[in-house]
Amino acid sequence: MALLASCVREVEPSVRPSRALVEIDSLMWRQPDSALTVMLEFAGSDVADSLDEFNGHYCQLLISELLYKNDWKQSNRENLLKAVDYFDLLVITEARGASEHERNVFLDARAHYINGVGFYERGDVVNACAEYLKTLEVMEEHFKEQELVGHKARFLAYTYNRLGDLFSEQFMMESSITCYENALVYCKIEPTSPIGVSNILYRIGKQYDKKNEIEKAISYYSEALENMTETDNMVYRDIVTSKALFDYKTGVAAEVSLDKIRRVLLQAETDKERLHRYLAIGGVYFYESNYDSALYYLEPVFENREAGLQDQAANYLYIVYDKLGDKEQSDSLVHYMTSRKKLVGENKALVSRLEDMYKTHMIQEQEKQAETERQKAVRRVRNIIVPIAVVVVLVVICALMLRNKKQLKIQQEEADRILDETELEHEKTKKRYEEELRQLKAETEQRLEEAEKKHQQWMAEASERHEEELRTQKDLSEKEIEKTKKRHVKELEAERLAYEKEQETLRRKLKEREVRVYALKQSLNLQQKAAKRRREAFLKEPICQHILNEARSKQITTRDVAHELGIALKDKDFKQLGEAVEKHYEGFDHELLSQCPGLKQGLLSLCHLHLLGLNESEIAALKNLSYSAIKKQNESLQRKLGVKEDIASYIMGVAEGLCGTQGGTQTNGVIDDDLDAWIERQIKDNPKITTEELAEKSHKGVRTIKRHISMMRHIRYVGSGYSGHWEVVR
Repeated sequence: MALLASCVREVEPSVRPSRALVEIDSLMWRQPDSALTVMLEFAGSDVADSLDEFNGHYCQLLISELLYKNDWKQSNRENLLKAVDYFDLLVITEARGASEHERNVFLDARAHYINGVGFYERGDVVNACAEYLKTLEVMEEHFKEQELVGHKARFLAYTYNRLGDLFSEQFMMESSITCYENALVYCKIEPTSPIGVSNILYRIGKQYDKKNEIEKAISYYSEALENMTETDNMVYRDIVTSKALFDYKTGVAAEVSLDKIRRVLLQAETDKERLHRYLAIGGVYFYESNYDSALYYLEPVFENREAGLQDQAANYLYIVYDKLGDKEQSDSLVHYMTSRKKLVGENKALVSRLEDMYKTHMIQEQEKQAETERQKAVRRVRNIIVPIAVVVVLVVICALMLRNKKQLKIQQEEADRILDETELEHEKTKKRYEEELRQLKAETEQRLEEAEKKHQQWMAEASERHEEELRTQKDLSEKEIEKTKKRHVKELEAERLAYEKEQETLRRKLKEREVRVYALKQSLNLQQKAAKRRREAFLKEPICQHILNEARSKQITTRDVAHELGIALKDKDFKQLGEAVEKHYEGFDHELLSQCPGLKQGLLSLCHLHLLGLNESEIAALKNLSYSAIKKQNESLQRKLGVKEDIASYIMGVAEGLCGTQGGTQTNGVIDDDLDAWIERQIKDNPKITTEELAEKSHKGVRTIKRHISMMRHIRYVGSGYSGHWEVVR
């Protein structure tokens, strides 16, 4: 421990605790002996030599607590006193986050508590009491009642126990009982040990024992035994001994009580415990007037000079020696008891001071409670004075209740809304392709009609030209006329064949387009059915059912405070939801990350919740955030993904689009093998072309184009938003 005597350094203040010290602190509450061993190892490390001011004082506080919990006296008293002043100043001056302030207040209270232990070890009862009361003041001033749980509740149980023990030693039974009862309240919230509740009940019974209120004492002893979960400990044996002694005083046979005390005497582990049992047995023999046996048990108790036990043994022995006529021993005890009474008289001033301190503390507590009650009374009067306001509030509440009855139905239908919109989008796409087919047919028929007119016109013009040539060649020989006719016939035949070939080409293209449109219709229908089956299977997952039930068990509005609803999901819930998404929508996260590689896990989990069809109010409650925070996250997600449509609809569309590509096959039969090469050519021709324009030109979906681009490692987008451009890197 001497190695850590100088670990407090004058450096810039910090409130960031060392991870090593936090781990030792956590271990101390469970296994103080193991924590002390770890602290000794830490003392010799380089980290201990470089602690900043906050962790230096934190370290000294832990040392004192570990020494106390392992029954050692404080060896770092001077450094502990500095730590107390430091934490006092830190709590008064700091303006930091709630969690840091809570931690530092708890450390300040612990510093005062362990400082009180140090004063008590040195016999300074008054300052010890003052430090314990300061501990209670710090805790009760900075923490609300509902926050006093866990380590805080256990710590308050320790503090009230210490005060109860201190008052008990000064025979301030009423104050001691009050402290023990408060300790019992916190021990029931967070037990100090498996036998903590029984131990406190036993201590309360001991105070009534001192007041000679036998019925109450026996009642607490009996309750202590009922709550005892283990019997192999000294507290259990103390309770059995005290109850057996009181049973004897209320009429139980002496041998029955003596038999119970002797059985626990055989289990005594220390000399002090053995003397306690001797005192009880000697007391029974004393009341039975069996003085020889009483002497056998009482004399060792008196000779051992154990504080508290010696006085009780002296009272018995004085009467025994007097009855037996042993004047020398009787006079010796008179002298001893006279000196003890003198000390008790001198101690009255100390008791009076302690009582004043405790009364002052209780008065302050009562004033705080009175102020609280006063505020409650003011509120009650206000409610009486303004009944109209109450009626208005009731009317509003009724209206909200009526609205919320409808809200549940709306929320149940919300999940199907996006799917219906997706189905409507599929239907629009189908109609668009049918319209394109009709336009193509009309265009082809028009082109055939124009070709026919052009052909007829050419034939007429050729006929006129031929007749003109024939007229001009009347004087030519018959042989040349025949040659000209053959040439005319050959030209007409060539034109006819060209016309038929053009018509055949147009018919073939029209047939190919009809086949493509039909295949696309089939693909859309299959994709729509697959999407519906996958969504139904996804929503039946246990984690999805759990989340939907949690969200719809509350009637959530945009004004609700998330943490008050108590339905916030844990990390394991988000993990299970992510696994369910990957199971039913394989590649969903990859699709989003390919569009925005910097997408964080928090936004991915937001996308997963949108897949359940939840509204923004429900998502806010499940993520333990405000409604406005979720709105901002949705807007951020829209910017990062570069979409303008509603983010919930877009997310659902991404998931539905994956249904056509899972399982290693493509349902979109119109995707050509050379689509990658076509995309590369388009980008080279126009680097600022958008994915929507590529989709429109290729008659493919936007997600299909984005997926192909994400797999083309030599294509990259430079810049951001609409101001960037594509580059082909080879």
